[in-house]
Amino acid sequence: LRSYLRDESSRLRRLRRFYEKVRALHQDPEASVDNPLLAFSLIKRLHSDWPNVIYSDEAAMNTQALHAGLREVEQELPGTEDLDGAARALMRLQDVYALSVQGLAKGLFQRAGHPPLYSPSRRVSLSADDCFHVGKVAYDTGDYYHSIAWLEEAVSLFRLSYGSWNVEDRSSLEDALDHLAFSYFMAGNISHALSLSREFLRYDPSNQRVSRNVAKYKKLLEMGTGASASALQRPNSTRLQSRDAYEELCQRPRGQVGLAAVPGPLPPLSPPHVLLGPLSPQPAPERLLRLGCSYETNSSPYLLLQPAKKEMVRIRPYVALYHDFVTDAEAETIKGLAGPWLQRSVVASGEKQQKAEYRISKSAWLKDTADPVVQALDQRIAAVTGLDLRPPYAEYLQVVNYGLGGHYEPHFDHATSTKSPLYRMKSGNRIATIMIYLSAVEAGGSTAFIYANFSVPVVKNAALFWWNLRRNGNGDGDTLHAGCPVLAGDKWVANKWIHEHGQEFRRPCSADPQD
Repeated sequence: LRSYLRDESSRLRRLRRFYEKVRALHQDPEASVDNPLLAFSLIKRLHSDWPNVIYSDEAAMNTQALHAGLREVEQELPGTEDLDGAARALMRLQDVYALSVQGLAKGLFQRAGHPPLYSPSRRVSLSADDCFHVGKVAYDTGDYYHSIAWLEEAVSLFRLSYGSWNVEDRSSLEDALDHLAFSYFMAGNISHALSLSREFLRYDPSNQRVSRNVAKYKKLLEMGTGASASALQRPNSTRLQSRDAYEELCQRPRGQVGLAAVPGPLPPLSPPHVLLGPLSPQPAPERLLRLGCSYETNSSPYLLLQPAKKEMVRIRPYVALYHDFVTDAEAETIKGLAGPWLQRSVVASGEKQQKAEYRISKSAWLKDTADPVVQALDQRIAAVTGLDLRPPYAEYLQVVNYGLGGHYEPHFDHATSTKSPLYRMKSGNRIATIMIYLSAVEAGGSTAFIYANFSVPVVKNAALFWWNLRRNGNGDGDTLHAGCPVLAGDKWVANKWIHEHGQEFRRPCSADPQD
């Protein structure tokens, strides 16, 4: 674009010089066609100079060069799926963090009556055309709850700037009014649909389709239909039963950072990173008495010189956070190895694996032979957990990137059906999970445990560990967890799932069959 503007500016300067020369001749009272030289230059100018200027292909060549430049990078640019996915991500952030569309359009990430969830150093606002596109994505899927909110904002912004035109805009006030009117009609608010359609006709009175809509809306109102509309209900596209609890956990403010990094003995305080909800009365004392921070060797020679920094997050379910589990260099190496292989994450669905709206991320799998860093990480996980990670007792390291609005709605890591693809390894169910945070995020992205009612914010280079199965082999229902949407930043995690076979003597059954 810079090259195109430079070339076009040069062309227009030359064009202006020609214009100024001709204008000067026409305004010169001394310039008479009696002068044979002036007469010749006039005839030449009218015969060939003007056509050369008018039919010059220089402008077309500049445009072709611009088009050629775009074609060179076109394959690397976002596609329609990316754009629509980004629009859905904004709607997801709007819902999960209870943000207003009006605030988002102004660059504010704040719930009513609460401090901002995120305060960017440079505030970026959305244009009317931006808001229209988000609303159009919702409109095209029949989601009028979201389309009305975003199209209302688009209409407001278009009204403020009506008459001005931006070269990058693909929509207009008329487009926004048209889609908003139909959204209200589909939501049952016919009187408002009529009002918006009439406003549309003020700008485009010859539009026959909207004129027919106006007549239809009038008739429906005369019949007493749609005079009063009920409040729109937000759609639950993934039929998530625990949606309210999940969102409440995601909305909790981030905890303090880094008690476990303090040298010397650590006080047995309630862990600083965990965000606790109301605890159930009976198990509360047991949970609170044993929570704290410690240096752990786990009877492993590997950890004698550098013990693991363990923060006990929860007893039931058992959840621990290991601080400084990887170094910055190791985290960057793992991200670099996974980067070229990232693909849209899939989920288990019956006996198959497929993409799903309730998990938006990209992931790649790394064998322990991929790099010495991965091999060392496996050895460290084995030392800290005391479990056997040799094939086929553990899966390869899964590296996941959650970008704009990336999330994973409440789910279990262990299989809840014997037909699950997890059993193809012939090594039983997933007994444990260790999730390593490879990056920091500015806001959002917490790991929320729904039934246990607590969440853990992202702690860079730390590893979160929990048991998926009880000692009797049954799944632990309290491990239902979710990855909250990333509000700001780029969240990278590495997951290691360890299976129950091979752990018989490392985590044996207890005397209590219910344990």
